[in-house]
Amino acid sequence: MADSEAEEPSCRSESPEVEGRSAEDRSLLHQRLAIRELIDTEFSYLHMLRLCASDIRSHLQQLPPGDLDVLFSNIDDIIQVSSRFLQGLQETACKEEEQAYLIGNLFLEFQEEFEQVYKVYCANYDQALLLVKAYREEPELQKMIQSIIEAAVPQAGPSGLSFLLVIPLQRITKYPLLLQKILENTPMDASAHPVLQRATSALQDVNSNINEYKMRKEVALKYTKVEQLSLRERLARINTHTLSKKTTRLSQLLKQEAGLVPRTEDKEFDDLEERFQWVSLCVTELKSNVTAYMDNLEAFLSFRPHERSLDIPGGPAEQYCSLARDLQLGAFLHFKQRLKGLVWQPLCSLARALAGPQNLIKKRLDKVLDFERVEEKLLDVGSVTYEEQAARHTYQALNSLLVAELPRFNQLVMQWLSHILCTLVVLQKDLADQVLRRAESSMVQLPHHHVSEPDFQKLLEGTLGQTSSQLRLFQENFEKVLPPPTTQVIGGTYQQENFSHTTTSFPARRSPGARQTYRKTTGIQLQSPPNPLSPLSQPQPRWWQHTLLWPEAPMN
Repeated sequence: MADSEAEEPSCRSESPEVEGRSAEDRSLLHQRLAIRELIDTEFSYLHMLRLCASDIRSHLQQLPPGDLDVLFSNIDDIIQVSSRFLQGLQETACKEEEQAYLIGNLFLEFQEEFEQVYKVYCANYDQALLLVKAYREEPELQKMIQSIIEAAVPQAGPSGLSFLLVIPLQRITKYPLLLQKILENTPMDASAHPVLQRATSALQDVNSNINEYKMRKEVALKYTKVEQLSLRERLARINTHTLSKKTTRLSQLLKQEAGLVPRTEDKEFDDLEERFQWVSLCVTELKSNVTAYMDNLEAFLSFRPHERSLDIPGGPAEQYCSLARDLQLGAFLHFKQRLKGLVWQPLCSLARALAGPQNLIKKRLDKVLDFERVEEKLLDVGSVTYEEQAARHTYQALNSLLVAELPRFNQLVMQWLSHILCTLVVLQKDLADQVLRRAESSMVQLPHHHVSEPDFQKLLEGTLGQTSSQLRLFQENFEKVLPPPTTQVIGGTYQQENFSHTTTSFPARRSPGARQTYRKTTGIQLQSPPNPLSPLSQPQPRWWQHTLLWPEAPMN
C-alpha cells in the first residue's frame, strides 16, 4: 500500500512531459496531413486543368471564333506554372524534416508568377460567364456543350462550364488557407515558422493584388468605350443626377481656381500624362504626313505619259514609254499596296489605340474633383455615403491603373512608331532599288548615260541658257520686222488688226524687202517651223536643233 502511494507522485510528475510530447506529435501529424493535402489537391487541380485544355477545349472548336480564347483565357500559362510548382512540392517529400521550410520558400519563389498568370485569368472571368449565360439561351448548343463536359468530367454535374471555369479562382484563394493550416501546426521555435509566415502573407498579398487588378480592368472597360453619340442622344442622357454631378465638379474646380481649396498634386501622373500627350502628337503628325505622302503618290500615279501617242516611233521616246509602263504597273503599284498594308493600316490602328487612354485621362480629371470633395467631407464630418465612398474608390482605381499602365503603353507606342518608320524607310529603299534595276537597260541607251551627275547638270544648264538666249534674240528680231497694225473700214467702223507676237505664228503676207531684212539681221533662213512630233532623225533647221535638251554634238 505504501509502495503504491509512493509511486503515484512520480507518475503525476511525468504526465506533463508525456502530454507535451503527445501534443507535439499531434501537431507534427497535423502538419504532415496539411502538407499531404496541399500536394494531393495540387495534383488533382493540375489534372483538371489539363482536361479543360485538351479534351474539353479541343471538342468545343465549333463555338464562334474567339469564344475559346475568352472561356479558357491563359489556362496554358497556368498549367505551365502549376506543373513546375507541383514538381517542386513533390521534391520536398524526400526531406520530411525540412519539408515545411522548403514549401514556404517554394511559395515565395512562385509568388510573382502566380500573380501574373492568375490576375489575367481572374480579370477575364466575368466575360467568360457572360458567354456561358449566352450559351444557355440556345438549347441545342447548351446540350452539346453539356454532353462534352459530362463525358470528360462527370463530377461537373449540371453546372457544366461554370464548374470548370471557377476552379482556377478557387485554387489561388485556397493557397493562403492551406499555408495557414501548415503554419498553425508548426512550432513557434521551428526554423520553418517565419518562412511560412512570410509565404502566407505573400499569398494574401497576391490575392489582394489580383482583386485590385480586376477592379482596375473593370474601370478601364467602363471608361475606354468610345461612343459616337448624336446631339439628340447626348441630350437624352441628361438628367438631374448628371446635372448635380457636373455642377458639383464645376463648383470644386472654381474653388480650386480661386485658391479656396488645395489641388491634388500627383507629379508622377503629370509626367506620365505629358509623355503620353507627346507620343500622341507624334502619332498624329506621322499619320498626317503619311496621308499627304499617299495623296501625292496618287497624283503621281494618275500621270500616265506612256498612254499618250507621241508619234515618235523608235528611239529613246519608245524606250521611255516602255519603262514608264513597266514602273507604273509593276514597281509603283506594288509599292502602293505595301505602303497601305505595312504602314498606313498599322498607323491607323495605333491612332485608334490612343483613344482608350485618352478617355481614361479625361475621366480622371472628373473623378479627381469627386475625390477631393469626398476627402474634404471626410475631414469635416468624418463619414461619407456609400455612393461617395464608391466615387473615392473609383478615382483611386483609375489613378492606380494609369500610373501602372501608362509607362508600358508609352513604351509600346514608341516601339510601334519606330517600327512603322523603319518599315517606311525600307519600302522606299526597295522602290528605289527596283526602279534603278528596271531602268538600267534603258539608261545605257541614253546619249549621256556615261556623264557624271555634276557634269550633266552643267551641260543641261548650259544648253538651257543657250536656247533661252537664242529664243530671246529671235523674238527681238522678229518684233523689228513686224508690219505696223493696219486699220480697215468695215461697215462704217474702223477695226484695227494686230499680229500675234509668237514665234510659231507668222503674218499672212510680208514684203520681199522685209524678208531680206530679217535674213540679213539674223542669218537664219525663215521657213515654216518643223513639227515637234516628227522623228528626231530627220534634218532639222539650225534654230530648232539648238532647242533640244539632248544635243548630238559631243561635249567638250
